Amino acid sequence: MNKNDIPKYGAISASLNQASVNWEEVLSNIIPSFGCSTGTIHFLEEETSLLKLQAQVGIPDFLIPKLSTIPIGKGMAGIAAERREPVEMCNLQTDDSGVARPSAKETKVEGSIVVPLLLNNTLYGTLGIAKPVPYDFTEEEQTDLLKIGEEMSTVISAK
Repeated sequence: MNKNDIPKYGAISASLNQASVNWEEVLSNIIPSFGCSTGTIHFLEEETSLLKLQAQVGIPDFLIPKLSTIPIGKGMAGIAAERREPVEMCNLQTDDSGVARPSAKETKVEGSIVVPLLLNNTLYGTLGIAKPVPYDFTEEEQTDLLKIGEEMSTVISAK
């Protein structure tokens, strides 16, 4: 992704093109771009194959310990990482599929999506955002989030 691909997301690209990336700032730019109120970024820890919380915005403090480490295949982030594709819920509060973990409902968000951070089919982590109302993310929004994830992965892989 470059600024020309998604012009309205220029602040996201700008925050990723810093000498030292502040991931909370990146997330703070992504969240309002999609009309969301909360979000998380997890990085994949290769040695353990666990997703480790890198940044969060709007998550209640009491939930941070439950979100700090996520196994691949567990919860929305773990399933998005495992499948290497977006995982979405129109209403996290009423979902009974078992995809979302019970503690996820404590966030009080409803419309939510998690996309994998992928670059050249290599997984670097996940990006999750959510709204306080029921919502189905459009195909265009999913594509934009995957492009943002690719740009984030480019930065992560350069470390």
